[in-house]
Amino acid sequence: MDHELRDKCIGIMDRIVKLRDSLDYAGKKKRTTEINEKMGAAGFWDNQEKAQVLVSEMQQLQLTVKPLTELIEGAGDLEVLLEFIEEEGSEDSIPELASTADRLQKILDHLELQAMMSAPEDGSAAYLSIQAGEGGTDSSDWAEMLLRMYLRWAERRGFNVEILDRSDAEEAGIRSATVRIEGDYAYGYLKGETGNHRLIRISPFDSAGRRHTSFAAVDVSPDLGEIAEIEINWDQDVREDTYRASGAGGQHINKTDSAIRLTHLESGVVVQCQNNRSQHKNRAEARKMLKAKLFQIEQEKRDAELAAKRGGKSKIGFGGQTVRNYVLHPDQYAKDARTGHKVGNPGPVLDGDLDGFLESFLRWGMAEN
Repeated sequence: MDHELRDKCIGIMDRIVKLRDSLDYAGKKKRTTEINEKMGAAGFWDNQEKAQVLVSEMQQLQLTVKPLTELIEGAGDLEVLLEFIEEEGSEDSIPELASTADRLQKILDHLELQAMMSAPEDGSAAYLSIQAGEGGTDSSDWAEMLLRMYLRWAERRGFNVEILDRSDAEEAGIRSATVRIEGDYAYGYLKGETGNHRLIRISPFDSAGRRHTSFAAVDVSPDLGEIAEIEINWDQDVREDTYRASGAGGQHINKTDSAIRLTHLESGVVVQCQNNRSQHKNRAEARKMLKAKLFQIEQEKRDAELAAKRGGKSKIGFGGQTVRNYVLHPDQYAKDARTGHKVGNPGPVLDGDLDGFLESFLRWGMAEN
């Protein structure tokens, strides 16, 4: 048998053992059993709020327990195949060994990356907002290009996307937009996208064909659902404005003040939602968004305090640091300003091929910590 294949299999088995221990597989497995017993008991749904908390916990646990169980069982298969090939001297089982190792390595790489998203909110859905910067029509067009990029990324992953708010610019593109992206670890993957994104290109809106630099700011916050531990006095702390929804939607949506804008008076945070015909539903979604924003602000304050104690720098939030450059002229590349990750063809990136950037940010974040 090829020594390289044997070493690869042993390396995979060692990594599985380390991951099993670091992720407390035994503890998580025990907890899933406990929750399953509670869910099967009579009267489980009598307290809807308490039941939903347990269901959410189970969903988060399964994101780790299910693939880790597959890895542990697969490691046993690898060991049996290795022993059989070495003792019998037969090479008939080598293709099966190689394919098993390749399959397990893919799951292992994914789970190791997922393990980097250890914060409780990392497994949540994400609210992603885009705001066009200075630069007129070019920046509005760039903001819409970014919106399409994230929508395509979510589509590639099979995530659900809901456009909550969209404000179109006069000539082309958008002034702003907010979407909710739901999928396993949506926030964990996207949290590093917060900041300014810069585009350099020959402007399609400049008759002289000159090169323009455009900016758009991205902000990502976690959807913590109804269990977000953020206390808000909706009557005293928040101003609510209603307005008519813009864009397509038929007679009802354009003639009724169904859209909701909430302003948190102390922080100045503003959120708005107009995707539903029902004002009540828009209000409920906007309140969730506001809680998510305020949670994010508190997290960034804590991160800044920890960074100050370590003598480092914390992440700069919405509209601050330029996090990525997309250059279409004269060179062609996309490069992350923090991690240094660079690709020579920005086309696929703008079409949603973001995983390289998202994964490099997670690994960079682990190294920084």
